[in-house]
Amino acid sequence: MKSILLALALITSGAYAADDADYNPCDAVENDQQTLACSAYSKNAAELLLTENYEALQARMTSMYGSNATQLNNIISKIKTAQALWLHQRDADCAIVVFPATSGTETFNIAQNDCMARMSDDRSEFLESIGQE
Repeated sequence: MKSILLALALITSGAYAADDADYNPCDAVENDQQTLACSAYSKNAAELLLTENYEALQARMTSMYGSNATQLNNIISKIKTAQALWLHQRDADCAIVVFPATSGTETFNIAQNDCMARMSDDRSEFLESIGQE
């Protein structure tokens, strides 16, 4: 269920970004509401890039091991397992980062968005580095 909601959020944010490619709420942050909008924008952009790099990694593995179904299935399975574990770890770590802020408050949401964006960016770079020649 979480993955479906994440996918919908990423599609929505991607469609919105495509409508106005020059729009970036982080350009002129002057108050808490704008900080929240910037953090949400950054989180969505980082998660979109993470999804793209995850899919690109799977495509690279298909290109590298596509002729050997056993190897391909093995590496794709490992990638999926690692990504699921990493998502769980990211969420747990970000829960620590936002503590003791109250869920639903601006402070909580900003801290959580910033944590998820930072960790997703790091993971994206890692995924992008795998299988590069």
